[in-house]
Amino acid sequence: MRPRLMSADGDFDLHAPELPLAPDLVADLHLETLWAGMARGDRRLYAMARAATLAPLTDPAALAYRQAALDDCLRNAPAVRALHTLADEAVKAEEKIIRGSSGSSEGLLNRSVHVLELLCGHLRELGRLAASSAHGFRSAAFTRLFALLHNELNEKYLRSVEAFLRGFDFEHGIIASARLGEGNKGVVFRLHEPPGKGRPIPLHRRLKKSGLAYTLPGKYEEEWRSLNAFRSRLLGGVAGAVSGSADDVCDFFRALRNELGFYVGCLNLAETLAQRGLPFCPPEIHPSGTGVFTARELYDPCLALRLDDPVTGNDISADGLGLIVVTGANRGGKSTFLRSVGVAHLMAQCGMFAPARGLSASAAQGVFTHFKREEDRSMTSGKLDEELARMSQVVDRLRPDSLVLCNESFMSTNEREGSDISREIVGALGELGVRVVFVTHMHAFAHRTSTETPEGTLFLTAERDGGFRLRPGTPSPTAHAEKLYAQIFGERD
Repeated sequence: MRPRLMSADGDFDLHAPELPLAPDLVADLHLETLWAGMARGDRRLYAMARAATLAPLTDPAALAYRQAALDDCLRNAPAVRALHTLADEAVKAEEKIIRGSSGSSEGLLNRSVHVLELLCGHLRELGRLAASSAHGFRSAAFTRLFALLHNELNEKYLRSVEAFLRGFDFEHGIIASARLGEGNKGVVFRLHEPPGKGRPIPLHRRLKKSGLAYTLPGKYEEEWRSLNAFRSRLLGGVAGAVSGSADDVCDFFRALRNELGFYVGCLNLAETLAQRGLPFCPPEIHPSGTGVFTARELYDPCLALRLDDPVTGNDISADGLGLIVVTGANRGGKSTFLRSVGVAHLMAQCGMFAPARGLSASAAQGVFTHFKREEDRSMTSGKLDEELARMSQVVDRLRPDSLVLCNESFMSTNEREGSDISREIVGALGELGVRVVFVTHMHAFAHRTSTETPEGTLFLTAERDGGFRLRPGTPSPTAHAEKLYAQIFGERD
C-alpha cells in the first residue's frame, strides 16, 4: 500500500541523485531562500523541497500528474494540511515506542503488535479525513489514494486486525506442535492459535488426554534460559511476519508525510506570494527539443522572499531561439532576470507552479550555471583559468536541450579575449542544441553575435530608469557607469 502522490509509478525517492553541479546551482540561484520559504522552519519540508527541486522531471505526463495533484492541494489546502499533520503524528508516535532488546523474538513481537495497535487508530482517522474530503479532489493521485483507503482500510477490516492483534498477548499460554527429527530433536515447529480463557483448543485437549507432559520446576536459572530460548524459537516466525506488517504501515505513513510535505511546502510558498500580491500560474511544459520559452511577468521568487518591496517581472518571447543575450545598465535587473529563468524551470519541472503570470517552456535536460566568482586569494591559478575549468565541468555534463545560464562569464580577462572565448563557447553549445542565456557587459561579444547570428538570438537590454525591466533591443554598448556614478556621488565638475 503506497500513497503515490508524486508519481503514478512509485514512491518519491528523497535521496534520488541531484542535478550535476548542484552546489553551484544552489548558490547562484539562491535556492536555499526558496526552500526556506516553503519549509517555514520545518526541516523535513525543507529536505523534501530540496530533493524535488534538484530532481526535475522531463516527462510531460509525469509533470501533468504532479501538477493536477498540486491543483487539488491549492483548492483543498486545509484538508491537505490536516492529512499531512496526521501522517506526521503517526510517524512520531511510532518513533516513541521503545524498541525491544536485539535478538529477542518476543520483544520484537510485542513492539510490533504495539505499533500496529497504535497505527490502527491513525489509519481509522486517516480514513475519516479522506471520506470527508474526497469530494473536493479530482486528480488521479488523490482519487487513487482515497479509493485505496476506502476499499482496503474500512472499519470492518480495522476491527478484524485489532481482534487479531489481541491474540498475540498469549495470556493463557502458547500452543505449538513439532515432529521428532534426527536424534529425537524437535523439527518443523508450528505455532497454533492460542487458547482463550475457558476455551482450550483441540490440540490442547489431546495433549491433556494423552497424559504426556513435562514440567520445568523453574528452580534454576538455566531452566528459565532454556524456556525463554524455546519460546523465542517458537515466536521467531510470527514475530518476523508481524514486524514486517508494522514496517509496511510505518513506511506508508512516512511516504505519505514526505509526499504531502512537498505539497504543503508549495502551499506555504503560494500563501506568501499571494500575500505580497505576486502572481503564480500552472506552467505549460512542452517536450524537450521543442524550443518553447514564453513568459509574462516572470520574476525571481527568491528575491521576492528576501525583499519587502515589490519585485518586477519581465515578458519574454523566445520560442525557437537558442540564445538570449542580456546587456545594459549595472544594477538594472540582468542577474535577477537570469535567476528568474533558472528558478522558473526548476519549479515548473518539479511539478510546482511558476513565478509568473504565464509560462510556457520546453523541458530542460538539466539546468547549469556559470556565474562570476568573487576573488579567491587561495586560488593556485588565475581567475580566467578557474572560469574555464568550471565551464569545462559544465560542458562535460551537458546534453542536448540543457539550459546554461551565464552571468558575466569570462570578464576576468580583457574584453577582446573574453569576447572571443564567449563567442566560441556559445557557438559550440548552440551546435549541441543547448539553450543559453548570457548576461554580459562585453559589447564586442554582443555586437558580434547580433551581426553573425541574429536570427537565432533574442537581445534584451536593461536601463537604469526602466524600473528593472528588460526590453528587446540592440545590444547596449555601455553599462551606464557614468549615470550610476552621478547618482551615488553627484554630478562631476
